[in-house]
Amino acid sequence: MAFSIATWNINSVRLRMPLVEHFLKTFAPDVLCLQETKCPNDQFPSKPLKALGYEHIVMHGQKGYHGVATVSRLPLTELVERRDYCGVGDARHVSVVLNHRGKSIRLHNFYVPAGGDEPDRTINPKFGHKLDFIEEMKLLHAEAEAGISSILVGDLNIAPLEHDVWSHKQLLRIVSHTPIETEGLIDVMTKGAWVDLMRRKVPANEKLYTWWSYRSADWQAADKGRRLDHIWSSADLEPHLANISVIREARGWERPSDHVPVIAEFDF
Repeated sequence: MAFSIATWNINSVRLRMPLVEHFLKTFAPDVLCLQETKCPNDQFPSKPLKALGYEHIVMHGQKGYHGVATVSRLPLTELVERRDYCGVGDARHVSVVLNHRGKSIRLHNFYVPAGGDEPDRTINPKFGHKLDFIEEMKLLHAEAEAGISSILVGDLNIAPLEHDVWSHKQLLRIVSHTPIETEGLIDVMTKGAWVDLMRRKVPANEKLYTWWSYRSADWQAADKGRRLDHIWSSADLEPHLANISVIREARGWERPSDHVPVIAEFDF
């Protein structure tokens, strides 16, 4: 029996619930982490998810903006955390602990601020907020809890490596791939002892994208993507990684999110 986890910035869970249902019926991950749910907790559409067997749901939502939710076929413990990064009251993080085949796993679900358009915090407060958020993430360690492994997923809104974007040179001054962001995210990984699982299966010299802009008339032909969505783990889980799947076809579904799901499968 394998364990699988998916992450997906759904860009409004109520608007795109038919896509979520289709994804779950087709790919059936054990756990799905959603970002940008744009939904208060009391209005989260739990019923169709529970009908598909995803009876365990933990949310951190707010009206109209941001929001994360973790839905699972496996029981979740009561060790739930909703951290208020930067202390501004945004719903951008939730973590749970689940147990599977003798392993306890702390699962973090993140939606990092996009950062606006101008990569200069002196004129763009949104970019400053993003940098502060990343700085605070450097305190998060993959081995923070004795006897508990860790997985971190989500829309981190940064494409850290050269081949995580369609053109490294052209995007060096574009928010999501500026050196201060990419170096910051790599520092989060290094300081926290996190393993970039996607790049363990897809070499760093190969292009890898999870997001394609709505602004492109033909996203597939242009293929100007970025890898903004990530799956990391503590080092002890890396040997158990069996497969990584980027569900590129989801970008072409009806009324799609501009992000696609990513699935990690483990051999436990």
